[in-house]
Amino acid sequence: MKNSITYDDFLKLDIVTAKVLTAEVVKGADRLLKLTVDAGEEYGERTIVSGIREWYPPEEIAGRTVIYLANLEPRVIRGVESQGMLLAAGDPPALLTVEQSSDEAIGSKVR
Repeated sequence: MKNSITYDDFLKLDIVTAKVLTAEVVKGADRLLKLTVDAGEEYGERTIVSGIREWYPPEEIAGRTVIYLANLEPRVIRGVESQGMLLAAGDPPALLTVEQSSDEAIGSKVR
């Protein structure tokens, strides 16, 4: 088990809903997809790299609304700057998708 974090540490996390606009294979990587997401008014359009390719082909992800860690420090992965993290769980990972009635909730905080 990892060390516990404080409640104040938890409050630093900005977890929001984001709509996947595009998804493409990262060249030279078997597991990675480059995703363009709309994270709402506060964060706007972002690029993220996610290791879910072996379970989800690009055409199955575009258009989904996902849970997104928006304020993770950017990191360059295989030459692509990833600006956050798509959240998934399980084995194989299941995308934590959100069903919503409209795009108005894009960028909504997850509580």
